[in-house]
Amino acid sequence: MSTAYPKQALSLGSKEDGAVMAKDEEQERANLLPESLEDLRGKTPDELRKIVDVLDAHLKDLHQNEVGELRDMEESEQAAFDLGMELRDVAVKKIEEHVRIAEVFRRRPKAVEQVYANIRNGIDERASDVRRLTNNEARDRALRTIESKNNSIMLKPDQLDALDAQVRTSTDIARRVIVTENEAYREAWMKMSTQPNAGYLLSDEERDALRSWEEYRAMSEGTSSAGGYGIPVFIDPSIILTAQGSGNPFLQLARQVNVNTNAWKGVSSAGVSWAFQAEAATAADNSPTLAQPTVNVYMARGFLPFSIELEQDYPSFASEMATLLASGYDELLIDKFTRGSGTNEPTGIVTALDADTTDEVLLATAGTLATGDVYGAWQNLPQRFRRNASWLMSVAINNKIRQLGTANVFHAFTVNLPSEWADYLFGKATYETPYMTDLTSTAHTNVAVVGDFSNYVIARRGGMSVELVPTLVDVTNNRPTGQRGWFAYSRIGGNSVNNQGFRLLNQT
Repeated sequence: MSTAYPKQALSLGSKEDGAVMAKDEEQERANLLPESLEDLRGKTPDELRKIVDVLDAHLKDLHQNEVGELRDMEESEQAAFDLGMELRDVAVKKIEEHVRIAEVFRRRPKAVEQVYANIRNGIDERASDVRRLTNNEARDRALRTIESKNNSIMLKPDQLDALDAQVRTSTDIARRVIVTENEAYREAWMKMSTQPNAGYLLSDEERDALRSWEEYRAMSEGTSSAGGYGIPVFIDPSIILTAQGSGNPFLQLARQVNVNTNAWKGVSSAGVSWAFQAEAATAADNSPTLAQPTVNVYMARGFLPFSIELEQDYPSFASEMATLLASGYDELLIDKFTRGSGTNEPTGIVTALDADTTDEVLLATAGTLATGDVYGAWQNLPQRFRRNASWLMSVAINNKIRQLGTANVFHAFTVNLPSEWADYLFGKATYETPYMTDLTSTAHTNVAVVGDFSNYVIARRGGMSVELVPTLVDVTNNRPTGQRGWFAYSRIGGNSVNNQGFRLLNQT
């Protein structure tokens, strides 16, 4: 660091100059006069320019007299002059460096604007960056997105809990949150899903958001699910229906897994059989028998037509469509998880158990539901599955169970007419599905299921996507109807992976 020089050396002026500065002016100029290189640190470009101007004035005053003649400087003045030149050179270099950097940013406004746009719209990372994130990084960023104030108010507490759990267990869901949950993607999705050929209406930010989705989809979905625009996670019914507020008992009870292929494959075993043996006896071979249960993933589809008038007046269009999608999708899942055939659709729990006679408990008398039948189903369920068991039945069967308690069978009392449902049997919760039948004849009828529903696995792949059908036509005359349509699809499957974890009460 250069040695500080006396300010008075520069502030004296020429010897011929007898003028005396006013006190306030002298103080102001002294504040702009650096004593050392350290005084140049932390200065703004404008402050540095003022310092250079002040130094120029002082240096000229020492070097020349008022008529321009060169002066012979004293030793102290020469030292001050030399140090002043050094300070001036450093200040000028700092200013020039600032100008060069500013010019670089001036030539790249789009890059700078993109950064500010990302911050403004809540875009944490582009899809190309998302692919490079580790699973832990993707999960943490997705959780921050969910927990942010603007996003958390969009979901109910139970939906937030469900989504939080999925993000923590599925890196695919986590990365989808990062890509789709920002304002640019939501706006682009709304335009593309309601207006044909809407590409020209998109801003640069919205185009980048859609491009990010396409890159992410290509990375995570593969070629088996092409086209379409992914519904933003916070209104995607295929993801947030797992909330406890849903009326779907399977989404509350069953084990749920996320897959990146068309099937989930697990490993099951009846366990290892131990035995006591004599001293020094050869150990028995207790190797377990392993099985590999499979849950195939199928495509669920929904088509929602809407009028052009609705499209033009759609301030709440997304929320309305999400409600319709959720309602139809939820109803389909309850149906298929109950009685689905397993052909191009999930295998329902009743279908799986009805095909395995070892898990069936027959009514004592066909056509009649008696107290002993309910006791028998509970008794036949293995003890290890009774701990976390639940009941599943129709409201008609639940009503029959409620009527079992009479004057001579008080032990069968459940609830009376003021209650709408018998909530518990043997201390275990009961759930309703409208797709199990009533007991009205002596024909084959599946009455109720009891068991640990963690042995029923629901496998899902990604979330829900939609495509816009721009013009609907009349099926008879092929003329436009003034409607468009959403073709929505989601990939999901379900099946029992351990029938021994259930008992099916039925007849014949």
